Amino acid sequence: MRAVDTNLLVRLIVRDDLKQVEAAEAFIADGAWVPQLVLAETTWVLDAVHERSAVQLAAAIEMLLNHAQLSIQDADVVERALAQFRARPALGFPDCLVLEVARKAGHLPLGTFDRGLSRLEGAERL
Repeated sequence: MRAVDTNLLVRLIVRDDLKQVEAAEAFIADGAWVPQLVLAETTWVLDAVHERSAVQLAAAIEMLLNHAQLSIQDADVVERALAQFRARPALGFPDCLVLEVARKAGHLPLGTFDRGLSRLEGAERL
């Protein structure tokens, strides 16, 4: 299966360049894999560059999870991270994802200096 990078995923969501959107859609037509790192980078780009709100970011992640041609790496982990993010959007999706990746791997607690993140079960503020 093919894999996608951040730029391709952003084009699929933002749809700001018709030629690139068409190329991205053609590339994923037979299925494509989305690494968690690309998903985290995509949320950063959508927030920082395209000024999307937390609600819009959550909707984009959900759309990607339900996309017929995309397979998200460890989708169960991403779904749990999305639930954490929706409950506490100020944390940012990447922090929620890091915690859920650590949880799945059995490597808790997750050490952090972040006050907000440390309030989640499985994280420990240092």
